[in-house]
Amino acid sequence: MEVQGKIIVLNETESIGTKEFKKRLVVIQTDEQYPQTIPVEFTQDKTSLLNNFNIGDFVKIGINLRGAEWKGRYFANINGWKIDKADSLLTAQQQMPDREAVSLNVPSDDLPF
Repeated sequence: MEVQGKIIVLNETESIGTKEFKKRLVVIQTDEQYPQTIPVEFTQDKTSLLNNFNIGDFVKIGINLRGAEWKGRYFANINGWKIDKADSLLTAQQQMPDREAVSLNVPSDDLPF
């Protein structure tokens, strides 16, 4: 799966526990009619993938959804495994010309009907 958006948060790499498990959080905001704020975690060697990115960059992130149950409670995580810069995040609707904005320059007298 993939998500696209603008980076709005880019945390530093954290080391957790005695075995120094590494994780790094990036939060993107999607470019949709109803924008979503999506936190994505990169772990272990994947944390270095975020080194060349900055807040405000438009990106496309390859993700895996992970779920777990612990003592009757359920948790979901979004884990990133790939990230690329995106030049533009225009949705299909934005790429299509607006029908009202398109002018055909056809005189109304010459219509065939």
